[in-house]
Amino acid sequence: MGAEDYLPKKQPHYNPNTRYKFKMLVLVILTNLLTMYIFAGPSSFNLHPISKYTQHLSLPLWEPPSALLHELNATQRELTRSRSEIEELTQQLKFTNLIVKALATDLPRLQNSVSANRITSNSSILDHINGLSHEIKLAIGPHKLPLGYSPRMGSDELFPPVGGACLKYKDELAQYMAYTIGGECPVDDVFAQQLMLKGCEPLPRRRCHPKAPGKYVNPMPLPGSLWATPPDTSIVWDPYTCKNYKCLIDRKNKPGYYDCKDCFDLQGREKARWLFDKGLDFGIDQVLSTKPRGTIRIGLDIGGGTGTFAARMKERNVTIITTSMNLDGPFNSFISSRGLLSMHLSISQRLPFFENTLDIVHSMHVLSNWIPDMVLEFTLYDIYRVLRPGGLLWLDHFFCLGHQLNTTYVPMLNRAGFKRLRWNAGLKLDRGVDKNEWYFSALLEKPMS
Repeated sequence: MGAEDYLPKKQPHYNPNTRYKFKMLVLVILTNLLTMYIFAGPSSFNLHPISKYTQHLSLPLWEPPSALLHELNATQRELTRSRSEIEELTQQLKFTNLIVKALATDLPRLQNSVSANRITSNSSILDHINGLSHEIKLAIGPHKLPLGYSPRMGSDELFPPVGGACLKYKDELAQYMAYTIGGECPVDDVFAQQLMLKGCEPLPRRRCHPKAPGKYVNPMPLPGSLWATPPDTSIVWDPYTCKNYKCLIDRKNKPGYYDCKDCFDLQGREKARWLFDKGLDFGIDQVLSTKPRGTIRIGLDIGGGTGTFAARMKERNVTIITTSMNLDGPFNSFISSRGLLSMHLSISQRLPFFENTLDIVHSMHVLSNWIPDMVLEFTLYDIYRVLRPGGLLWLDHFFCLGHQLNTTYVPMLNRAGFKRLRWNAGLKLDRGVDKNEWYFSALLEKPMS
């Protein structure tokens, strides 16, 4: 051996960080291996706490802190829970995909079903009018929109608004629609009105001209026209028993029943209506005073006879539309001759006004117990609909029997939601107390909210 073999060997320099670095290296390697095993292993594998594996390690210098073991175990549990949630979401996604595929497969059938229903509906209408004249089919049948489907209407067809009951009376409907196109309409006002009262309302339109009154003269200007009897030449008298206004005025003195028997006499009882406030008779000024001045501006009088209520309101700058039927008298023509607005409308039709628009609705005698209870209740709800919040319903001399007052009509008005402002009831005595006939007058309000 050489001389250098006998010389003392140089001892390696000891670095205190070496042990710590070695620990960290082993820990990193172990953590990476464990993470790879968790994500690469089968989903059903039951992971055990990390301490089960560390107890078999005999690496020198391995002394993992307990806090680190706890953190690793918590991480493992979180990973296991997350993988479970991912598997659940995957199953839900597969189920959703199945539903979408089923809907996509069924979509053509649904579209065909909708088209078939539309065709069936149209066919049903055409079946009802099958065999009727071409003019009827043009008047009430469906018509294709020139620009095609309208999203606003939800259809590619226009259906003229005709009462469904019209199709029940095919013979009468055919008679009503029998005329010369462009010529003069038949004088069939009474016949047409009977159809309306049977539920054929609105009637179909016609392509003919109504008979014009002979020797027509211009109406008297306002305000004089409100209380003046119009000239006889202002209307066509063919449909009515009376052939002049004098006959209508005088029939208040004749025996027999007539609708609104004395209301054509504007210088008689009509002249004093609604001027005085007493008992069942409410005065217009007292009613208007229940609201701030000027806030009652527009309204409706249901079954308003010859329009005297509207005339009284006109004098107070309130515009009233009067509905009336021509029951053996030219009521609508008479109303218009006074410079007032009239509508030829029965009680059964939905009011042609938008909701929350009118300030007041009035009715005298027409809304009474002759109307079927359910029809009347629908009417009251319809009145509620068109009245604005705070609007008034004035029921004027509502007729009923004693037992109906508290068992039928008071609960009905309560259900409709009106608030009571004024209420007066009294016996109707002209036929005797034993008849137990009553009137009540009520001023009701639609709540503000």
